[in-house]
Formats: sequence, C-alpha cells, structure tokens
Amino acid sequence: MDRVTDALARVRERLDAALARAGRPPDSALLVAVSKRQPASAIREAYAAGQRDFGEGYAQELRDKARELSDLPGLRWHFVGHLQLNKAKYVAPVAVLVHAVDETGAARELARRAPGPLRCLVEINAGSEPQKHGVAPADAASLCRDLLALPGLALAGLMCLPPAGRPARPFFAELRALRDSLARELSAPLPELSMGMTEDFEEAIAEGATLVRVGTAIFGPRPRAG
Repeated sequence: MDRVTDALARVRERLDAALARAGRPPDSALLVAVSKRQPASAIREAYAAGQRDFGEGYAQELRDKARELSDLPGLRWHFVGHLQLNKAKYVAPVAVLVHAVDETGAARELARRAPGPLRCLVEINAGSEPQKHGVAPADAASLCRDLLALPGLALAGLMCLPPAGRPARPFFAELRALRDSLARELSAPLPELSMGMTEDFEEAIAEGATLVRVGTAIFGPRPRAG
C-alpha cells in the first residue's frame, strides 16, 4: 500500500513549494489529511510516513476510528464536517480542533463535553450558497462573541469552503481580511485560517492559510458510503 506514502510525499512537496513561493516559513501551514470514509489501514500508512493530523467529517466515524487507532501515539484528530448538536458528544472527547462551528447551540454542547478548552473555528459561508453550512460574513462577529464567552472552547480563527466552479483565491483573500477585521473588532487573537483542499491549497497558502485540508490527493477518491 505504498500508494498513500508516495501520494503524501507529493502533497508535502507541493505544500513546501507553495510556502516557499509565498515567502513563508516551511512550518507555517499544517497539512490535515482528510481521511473520512477511508480505511484505518490507509491512516496507518500515512502515520508511518510521518503524518499526524487527520480530518474526519462524520462524528460517529471519528469516534470509531479514534478507538481503532488509539495505539498510535501523537495522532491528532480534526473534525472538519458539519457539527450537529446531538453529535457533539462524539467529537468533543477526541478532537484537537473543530473546523466548522456555525451555530451557538452545537458550540455550547461541545464546550459542555470537552475535557479541556477545545480549539474551534467559525465556518464562513464564503459564497452565500444556500445549500452550504456556515455563517454569513456579516453574522460572524456575533457568533465569535458567543464562542469567546464559552469557557470550554478556545476560538482560534475561521474556515471556509469556496464555491465550486469559481476562482477560489478571491474567497481566500476575503476570509483572511474578515479574520483580520474580527481580530481587531473583538480584540482576540485569531491565528488560524483553515482553507484550501486538493485542487486549490497552493492558492490558499498564498493568501495565508495556516491549515489545509487535503484528502483525495493523499488517499485517492473517497469510497462510496456503504
């Protein structure tokens, strides 16, 4: 199963090159290998190749994989999917970062169940797409204030998923500008920008991404749900 090892090496090369082009330090963006619906064996291969941060998009799958792979020291789980209030109980005990908080109710449940301050990001609906989750940019400050008031959470920044079929870089630039504006308005450090996936993470790096979520380029096409 060297396919995953080789693909991961190619993604790391792309990431390093993108950081160099942007004049950024080589460790200034974290690669999150999105492993949802991928077998545990593929995660083990990526782990053996040095990858430590993995992203899951389904709460119960995250719970089950965390149990199955609990023998791997230093493995860090990111929750990158839409967070439902009744699924927070599966995410809070194992995630190191929740990328897509978009409403206060689920955030409260995360805070209540987290064993310690749980880092989270606010998801922005960058393209104002009705079929997608995330808050409108105009509503981000209100949600950020709610999260900052929850002692069980540590608001760390913003996340977005640009509209398909449109140039991604302008949306990445807008997210960075929104983050900077919110940090000033709220007097809160918001260091993280989670943006960029397989097809566009180099553009995200150019606009300041600190976390890139790459699945297909590492693991291949996602298996269909059984």
